[in-house]
Amino acid sequence: MPKPQGFTYEVHSDRTVRITHRGRAAGTLRGARAEKFLTAVESGDAQLVMARWTGSYKFGNERTARDHPRNRR
Repeated sequence: MPKPQGFTYEVHSDRTVRITHRGRAAGTLRGARAEKFLTAVESGDAQLVMARWTGSYKFGNERTARDHPRNRR
């Protein structure tokens, strides 16, 4: 699976975090979740952390899984 890419995040003045993926909104975090996210981004691979927090980390393998013999009907 390729590494996640195209994620960015913005921290607003009220400490709300907005995560985007290739220019489209992927998630908004507030309060304790936003603080926990910021800690995770600073301590690890930012792209992977943002992909996991938004649930968008599976892009690319769905097509392969669909063609697997066990998934054919």
